[in-house]
Amino acid sequence: MTSTTSIPSNDRPVLVTGGAGFIGSHLVERLLREGRRVTVVDDLSTGSLQNLEPVRGNPGLTFIESTVSACPGLGEIIAGAGCIYHLAAAVGVELVVNSPIHVLQTNLRETEILLETAAPHGVPLLLTSTSEVYGKSQKEAFSEDDDLLIGPPHQSRWSYACSKLMDEFLALAFATEKGMPVTIVRLFNTVGPRQTGRYGMVLPRFIAAALAGRPLQVYGDGLQSRCFCHVGDTVEALVRLQGNPASRGRVFNIGGTEEITILDLARAVVAMLDSRSEIQFIPYSQAYAPGFDDMRRRKPVVERLFECTGFKPRTPLSEIIRLTAAAVKPASGV
Repeated sequence: MTSTTSIPSNDRPVLVTGGAGFIGSHLVERLLREGRRVTVVDDLSTGSLQNLEPVRGNPGLTFIESTVSACPGLGEIIAGAGCIYHLAAAVGVELVVNSPIHVLQTNLRETEILLETAAPHGVPLLLTSTSEVYGKSQKEAFSEDDDLLIGPPHQSRWSYACSKLMDEFLALAFATEKGMPVTIVRLFNTVGPRQTGRYGMVLPRFIAAALAGRPLQVYGDGLQSRCFCHVGDTVEALVRLQGNPASRGRVFNIGGTEEITILDLARAVVAMLDSRSEIQFIPYSQAYAPGFDDMRRRKPVVERLFECTGFKPRTPLSEIIRLTAAAVKPASGV
């Protein structure tokens, strides 16, 4: 069931869970720039107050250090909110592989509590999911109505995909049964300033290595391909979808469509940064636990996003690398 809820009111605060994270902090900055009041709930397990440093003095920002489930006054916050962006989640391949219990509990429990609390108030909620839900499909490009092929449960990587897919099922169930205005987005490799390589994110890991003159470690044969999306484009899509009632009860891909292999990405980073770093191939068996299963391709179809919002990600990969590296250089001292 698609809700006919109107565009979220601009005179009520926006709730952003995970707002101190990489994507969340850029979204918060955008909303504050537009004159919105923003309440951030983030337990700082993967986010950082440093990400919010550019807006820490903004009187429209309220920050609460907490998980969603332990947030004091969550019901009152939601009742007074104009809309909700739910970005709080356990992310990153290394975290998924090394802490599967934390991943499952964070992604399932927190979303369930948020939906249950928000449903009686009819507040529009945008849920961020992931391209990982497409699983082991061999299609050249993924569209929102494709069948999904998830790997076996003994491979911990799939716990993340399944937890986010269950978030989607739960959100759509609330939309159908409770009439809750829900929008779901599947993010494809969002990158840009403030992202770190701490949890295995490939582009900041490559850039940091290239700037420091260390080898760029490419896992496997490097021929697996991805499409990277600048965080500014992702935020633009999130804001447009949340502001459009036609998005309610639907799933949207958000991602770039410029495909590149990981090996060519490493080469591009080395060339653009004029680095002398070498490229080093690391077997998956050394990088991750035995049985790790990587996907060969991850390319989104974004026509549904464009039809709904008139926008699709457009920053070229060369510019994405330049912008991301420019944000890293001051901290690296290079």
